Amino acid sequence: MTSEKPATTTAGHPVPERNLSRLLAGMRPELRPGRYVFTTLPGPGTPPAGIEPVVTVAEPEGLTLVVRQEDADAASLAYDYVAGWITLRVHSALDAVGLTAAVATALADAGLSCNVVAGFHHDHLFVERDEAERALAVLEALSHGGREATP
Repeated sequence: MTSEKPATTTAGHPVPERNLSRLLAGMRPELRPGRYVFTTLPGPGTPPAGIEPVVTVAEPEGLTLVVRQEDADAASLAYDYVAGWITLRVHSALDAVGLTAAVATALADAGLSCNVVAGFHHDHLFVERDEAERALAVLEALSHGGREATP
């Protein structure tokens, strides 16, 4: 009996998926615990002491941070959008075509907005926190070919 190792890239990482059908079928969306907010700091900025952003984006207008709501409150950071964080557990290639569009379309068809961030290994969606469970159900249905996911 032979055991094949998964293919890896030259950097030693598992080969990421590019095929849209396999990406959708293997999404395994996971709602992470907590509430997250988007806030911004002027200029290039640096996060205040004690703040550990889960996402940062440098823009000409300032530094955008996505942080836990309780951390933003403790640091008196202003925000107006509270999100749930869903991770698509499939290892998607950064040059894969169609995953973001398929996910955003399915959520939009359900009347849900999302903010997508691509990490090296996974895609991350920030959806309105009060609608996070419904967004998760939509993504699970999409992963099962449009059929409702069964527990």
